Amino acid sequence: MPKFSLPHLSPARFLFLLLATLLLSLAGAAFAAPGAPVKPITIGMIDGVSGPFANAGEAVRRNLQLAIERINARGGVHLPQGARPLALAVFDNKQGVEESLIALRQLTDQGIPFVAQGNSSAVATALIDAINKHNARNPQQRVLLLNYAAVDPALTNEKCSFWHFRFDASADMRMHALTETIRTDARAKRVYLIGQDYSFGRQVAEAARTQLAAKRPDIAIVGDELHPIGRIKDFAPYIAKIKAAGADTVITGNWGNDLTLLVKAARDAGLALKFYTFYGNSLGAPAALGDAGVDRVRAVAEWHPNAGGADSDAFYRAFRKRYPQPADDYVHLRMHLMVEMLAAAIEKAGSTEAAAVARALEGAQFRNAFHQADMRAADHQLIQPLHVSVMKKQAEGGIRFDNEGSGYGFKTEHYLPGPQTALPTSCRMTRPQ
Repeated sequence: MPKFSLPHLSPARFLFLLLATLLLSLAGAAFAAPGAPVKPITIGMIDGVSGPFANAGEAVRRNLQLAIERINARGGVHLPQGARPLALAVFDNKQGVEESLIALRQLTDQGIPFVAQGNSSAVATALIDAINKHNARNPQQRVLLLNYAAVDPALTNEKCSFWHFRFDASADMRMHALTETIRTDARAKRVYLIGQDYSFGRQVAEAARTQLAAKRPDIAIVGDELHPIGRIKDFAPYIAKIKAAGADTVITGNWGNDLTLLVKAARDAGLALKFYTFYGNSLGAPAALGDAGVDRVRAVAEWHPNAGGADSDAFYRAFRKRYPQPADDYVHLRMHLMVEMLAAAIEKAGSTEAAAVARALEGAQFRNAFHQADMRAADHQLIQPLHVSVMKKQAEGGIRFDNEGSGYGFKTEHYLPGPQTALPTSCRMTRPQ
């Protein structure tokens, strides 16, 4: 092996050369820094962007992407080491639990600290359990689950987790808003419950029965039916049952194509019903209902395009400018505030470490000119206002914006401020040391 030796140097000369080398290295690093790539803070979205609910997953992608772009346009997320942009990575779970768990492993293998998911409470339940176990095994690589749409109340009650935050109202909270409206609907006498056969659909039906019994004991529930999720192509037989039962009102938590096909079947049958829905203003539903939905279909949400004044309108117009195609017109305010609250929590924590960010999110507030929300620390449930809105025809006036260029939009009929939407929680959360 060749031998290398330094020439003889005096101690003073050696020290001089060492300091000079160090200064040159620091200077080189300083000049290289402006051009060096900055590693983004990635949010990993696990949801269905293929299969029967692909349209719902793509709507999520658009909303999260625009929220991220807004933050990056402001300079990104500011940390002690410097500003970092946000980025979105999409993992297609095809709405399956096993596919979701595979996606979670891919996500953690890539070192992504934040998981965003929502379109399925069954998937959310599985992810919470898997993340609890992952974080216990890997304390140096823990992750948070940010839930924008999985509304099973158990997720912030008996199954609550320090690593899970829900930014949507639970099914019980949404049903509370709907039944507060039905309480004053004198024409509602015979109610039919129909929903998807999984944890969320069953919870919607249970909440409807319980809350109607307490608020309107005079109402008769004339049908209570669950159907396979995402597999019914023709809802005409279900509509025939609703008609035969003599129902004047339908309550449903259906979403995606299951809601679109349900309301299309009602329209085709010429059935004059009131639909109290969780997602009647969702993708395709207003166009599917057409004139038959005017003054009959209600939906509940934290916001809708006709919900506010000038600042709300500006927010909605900015979304439409970014996504001008009518088919892309589905705005979820909760997804935007979720990303905003996450960015603020990272800045407050001064870190992307999951536990530090979680503690910063607990009790956090969101405030803009037309909406406010508070993250309840006890169960990680976001408390925010809810609007029950009724479908209207834009050409007849009374609304500024329609949905997806359909000519139909929604107008607030009943408004519940944030504190009035809050319900008790049974959560007994275990927090890490």
